[in-house]
Amino acid sequence: MTSIRFGTTGRSLRYQPRALVAGTGCALLAAVVSVFSLGSGSYSLEPGDVLRALTGEGSPAEDFIVNQLRLPRVVTALLVGAALGLAGSLLQSLVRNPLGSPDILGFTQGAAVGALLVVVAGGGSAALAGGAVAGGTLTGAAVCALAWRRGLHGGRLVLVGIGAAAVLTGISGYLLTRAGLTDAARALLWLTGSLDGRGWGEALPLAVALAVLTPVVLCGCARPLRMLELGDDTAMALGIRVGPLRLLLLGSAVLLSALAAAAAGPVSFVALTSPQLAGRLARSPGPNPAVSMLTGAALLVTADWAAQHLVGGHQLPVGVVTGVLGGGYLLRLLVAERRAGRI
Repeated sequence: MTSIRFGTTGRSLRYQPRALVAGTGCALLAAVVSVFSLGSGSYSLEPGDVLRALTGEGSPAEDFIVNQLRLPRVVTALLVGAALGLAGSLLQSLVRNPLGSPDILGFTQGAAVGALLVVVAGGGSAALAGGAVAGGTLTGAAVCALAWRRGLHGGRLVLVGIGAAAVLTGISGYLLTRAGLTDAARALLWLTGSLDGRGWGEALPLAVALAVLTPVVLCGCARPLRMLELGDDTAMALGIRVGPLRLLLLGSAVLLSALAAAAAGPVSFVALTSPQLAGRLARSPGPNPAVSMLTGAALLVTADWAAQHLVGGHQLPVGVVTGVLGGGYLLRLLVAERRAGRI
């Protein structure tokens, strides 16, 4: 841990050099992939042309293709990845379990049920996003309430979340059978997780949520979150109000995951893998919310670029790519947990 002191005020900023390097590397990777993604497509552009269009110095055609057609999708990918990375980092720190993520705890499945209820009712895209936010938020509150018994225990929360995810997956399947053919096809694409056709309307609510919650988590709750890693009793002995802190961080994670699902559908495994990768890159066992955010953004924008180019002439939903990669990582994680005797 390194500190920077500001004059004679006594204030200091603490940071980990390895975490700073890891976060900077992830940010640079996300930026490079974003530029290539903005330049790829049926009308391809060189990176220099993309940068000129972004700074307002490109031709009208380049400006239209980059800033109006492709930029909203890339920005949405970055925001969704950052939100899922932060949500996963908070949940894994709170439950002290590497399986703590919105898709394992059922929050993502709740968002899917909320969206499908809107589809069955004949609602439009705006209503679908609202249904996803409502479903994810209500599911998060229900899972926390069911797991509460003189506090929230990590193992109990994971078990309740897995059960809720199974129930909600069954409800989603039933709702798909009740939807019309066209609506079911639209809902199925959304359930896979897709960034196709995303505009500024999907990116704006998530950008506002990140702008509000990121300073709260990274600045206001960084030290209490590290104290919470030592255990509830130790944290309370150090003056941390454990109950309100847990509720604030859980609420932030639930809201971020619900808004991410509303923007791009239930993209799987990004929230699960981003904090684990961030911990390995930063070589820090504790919470790494800032690095997790940047890792999630780089991971999702790279997965979206790969989804557009893996199959020639066809675009895969980004959820297919993250599901294949994340599923393999989950199996590896379960094997490691079993060998360690934790499951």
